Amino acid sequence: MAEQTGGRFPPISVQALQRMPAYLSYLQTQKDEGAVFLSAAKAAQHFGLSEIQVRKDFSAISLTPGKPKAGFAIVELIDGIETFLGFRNSKDAILVGVGSLGKALLNYGGFKPYGLNIVAAFDSNPELTGKSINGKAILSSDKISDTCRRLNIHIGVITVPAKQAQLVCDQLVAGGVKALWNFAPVHLSVPENVLVQNENMAVSLAILSRHLEGALDSAKGEKV
Repeated sequence: MAEQTGGRFPPISVQALQRMPAYLSYLQTQKDEGAVFLSAAKAAQHFGLSEIQVRKDFSAISLTPGKPKAGFAIVELIDGIETFLGFRNSKDAILVGVGSLGKALLNYGGFKPYGLNIVAAFDSNPELTGKSINGKAILSSDKISDTCRRLNIHIGVITVPAKQAQLVCDQLVAGGVKALWNFAPVHLSVPENVLVQNENMAVSLAILSRHLEGALDSAKGEKV
């Protein structure tokens, strides 16, 4: 998938798409501090990007072009990013796997600004079914597909152990889910029309550990 589109917006690269949430957070901070315009140069310096790249990204989602010496209107950039990413259109989702991570996600209140609304959770543990967390009912896992079809759910959050993840994935896809947010450390096999976003914490930790090891080695070398 080389490009993403968003209605009235031109196609942008996947790399630009991945930068948008960070831009949005920075823009909101600038707005809260009283800024009205933001130059591509200032944003580029903040993110360590080239000014040309940032200007291209901003131009793709801004309703009006940037003004010389002033930059882009912050409120229009915020509006453009939120509209492009669909944050203003609430998307219902279901979560499968009510362990420690699943409970933490159910209790997390930070999804709402991004248009994600977890409406229910599922688990195979009979001691959990029938209960609720943060107002989200916990249902039996054998009802995943039927519930997704009935509620027209298109997003599934997978927080089960690796051995159960593919089965859960198949149940979600059978229920019509088109996008999966997978926290299980396993590759999922899905149809071509289903998107999987993996959040592999083991990989992230390995990257952090390798970076730390390199930094410590460099520091030792400087002391020699």
